[in-house]
Amino acid sequence: MKRNSIYIIITGILLTVSISGCDNFEEYNTNPDESTKVTSGMLASNLILGVMKEQSTTKTFVRDDMLSKYIAWTEGNDIDYAFNKLGRLNDYREFSDRNMVMLNNVQRMIDFATNEKLKNSYTALGHFIRASKFFYLTMRVGDVPYSEAFQGDNDNYNPKYDTQKEVFLGLLKELDKADELFQNGDNFDGDPVYNGDITQWRKAVNVLQLKLLINLYKKANDSDLQIKERFQAIVNSRPIFKSNADNCQLIHSDRANEKYPFYKEGNNFIVFNQVSSIVIDTLKLFEDRRLFYYAKPTPKANESGMNQADWDAYNGVDPTLTFAEIQKKVEEKNVSQLNNRYTQIPEGEPTFLLSYAEMNLILAEAAARGFINGNAQAYYEEGIRASMKFVADNTPDEPDFHHNMKISDDYITSYLQGKEVAFASTFARQLRQIIMQKYLTTFLQTAFNGYYEYRRTGIPAFPINPSSNRNDPADKMPLRWMYSSQEYTYNTDNVNEAVARQFGGTDTENGVMWILQD
Repeated sequence: MKRNSIYIIITGILLTVSISGCDNFEEYNTNPDESTKVTSGMLASNLILGVMKEQSTTKTFVRDDMLSKYIAWTEGNDIDYAFNKLGRLNDYREFSDRNMVMLNNVQRMIDFATNEKLKNSYTALGHFIRASKFFYLTMRVGDVPYSEAFQGDNDNYNPKYDTQKEVFLGLLKELDKADELFQNGDNFDGDPVYNGDITQWRKAVNVLQLKLLINLYKKANDSDLQIKERFQAIVNSRPIFKSNADNCQLIHSDRANEKYPFYKEGNNFIVFNQVSSIVIDTLKLFEDRRLFYYAKPTPKANESGMNQADWDAYNGVDPTLTFAEIQKKVEEKNVSQLNNRYTQIPEGEPTFLLSYAEMNLILAEAAARGFINGNAQAYYEEGIRASMKFVADNTPDEPDFHHNMKISDDYITSYLQGKEVAFASTFARQLRQIIMQKYLTTFLQTAFNGYYEYRRTGIPAFPINPSSNRNDPADKMPLRWMYSSQEYTYNTDNVNEAVARQFGGTDTENGVMWILQD
């Protein structure tokens, strides 16, 4: 399927337009040489990119990979995530309250639709955008304003906090509605992901719902949520991804504002990345050739003339060592950095929000848990196959990028039969295999996914080093971000009520939110 890789850059439209005091979109300053007519497509582009490009570029792009323990970081002034200090949402630009302001434009996108079928499509897209944003927001903090959010036009400037269960129920209903509306819509303008193809968007909507559902697995017996019934309905009767071509992803190109987010141009942070021993040791244990695509040989291996196809030419660093200890390991020249394909190729690899590989691993877990009747092993193996094909197909056939250890169909077949990879017979081992493969699949992809998976399953078993851990207490991983300081200033009573309801009145990084409770 051909994708539109041109990121439509919207100029003159501020995300904060709804709070600027100007209700007429045509009453703002514009370049006289550019269009002054706002369209649904223009707003759709803005909203889609606001979801797909949340991680931004260079250091911000890999910051979540520090928390997920994919990489260690050797720039001393920005390593909070590397050592498990989460802080408040507004401590980081990509998580600030302003990150949600884009949702003010959802209704305006719908209102500008020129016919009923397009209105259905843009309404469905709005539900997908809202579901994505609120899902990741509630995953970070717990209860959030949802049912009363963005009602400033109705003079509601102090929205109540809905319980996390209420939020998830609302998001599941929005995604059901999105599937229905896309089914009764038309292809639409302004889409840099699927070029407006509503059939593809139906798939993405349903896969996003699968992702929400697997995060609710501890609530499988909740009659309101109907986890098993929803899983079965989606798998049995709705369109979902069928191949990597269906991925909800951005394809990058060698054009301004379209290049891979960690590409070398304007990137002053390349020297600070070091690949984690959790990643490299796992890849070695599995005899997984993604090692040769994810990392590059250590400086010591290069200086000694070691063959770059030698597994021993690659070495990771324990990401939980103290900053001084990590620096010392790097100075010894025995730590691998990210493969050059992440920094030397402007197109890089597509960055996905949802992927066929991850979807299959979600379904493998669902089948193993008895939520669906499918074959857990078949889903597991297809997830691995898709992940490896994604890496191989999006890497130029040059030794510098795969180190002559190419991933082929024959290799994948033999890999699936390996001692550590062949699907186990017990649920506990199956779950570990599925989550570890998901962890490897989302390497430098899908922000914070590795951390969220660890948080809900304990897999991978991230080591905790009290000497480096910035969480309090230092012998535990944090479980959430704290609410933003703006909420305490402008929505005091409601945020205090939410903290009291969930965490006994204390807003800390160690509070156990509802989805994590048995």
